[in-house]
Amino acid sequence: PMDLSYTSLKSNLDRALALRDSATTRLKGTRRDIERLEKELILIDGVQALFQKFIDQEVNIGVQAVTQLLTEGLQAVFNDQDIQVKANVVLERGKVAVELVTHQTPAGADHEIEGDPNDSFGGSVATVQSVLLRVIIVFKRGLRPVFFFDETLGAFDPNYVINMGTFLNTLSKRLGMDILDVTQNTPLLETANRAYRIKRNGHAVFSEAK
Repeated sequence: PMDLSYTSLKSNLDRALALRDSATTRLKGTRRDIERLEKELILIDGVQALFQKFIDQEVNIGVQAVTQLLTEGLQAVFNDQDIQVKANVVLERGKVAVELVTHQTPAGADHEIEGDPNDSFGGSVATVQSVLLRVIIVFKRGLRPVFFFDETLGAFDPNYVINMGTFLNTLSKRLGMDILDVTQNTPLLETANRAYRIKRNGHAVFSEAK
């Protein structure tokens, strides 16, 4: 019986040692895998940071171009006001979000007004920005630079209508785009390269007004 007990214990010990050796081998393999994965993770994090830097740089360049054009347009039209557009770039749910904020310092005032153009500045400022954003989208997407406005400037501040028409004319020449504006706003005729008047006398008649 003692011999059988010894043989059984020896067999169990051998199995335990074999299991230990197997577990040690697997443990070493697992540690190597962990080390390899940690190195890959470091590499992935580095690549992600690099791409994020490129994306941030591209976004900042694009945002800067947009705010510069919007500011230039606003200052050209409202030439007696200190008005400009700034951008707040934030990361929301892993995506870059850009909020355009209009700023104005009234003449003689020591404070600044800022906010959404529709809420804080009225329709004329919002119209300028809307037109310019459409211009940006058209050129960004490589679309044909032709714009059709139907009373877009109908409710525009009459004190700045000529400025707006002159700015659109300048923008058209600079960017090589065509603008057809259907309007009843007579002062715009002074800034148009060519204007037509539509008269209804039984049927529509086009006559050149300028």
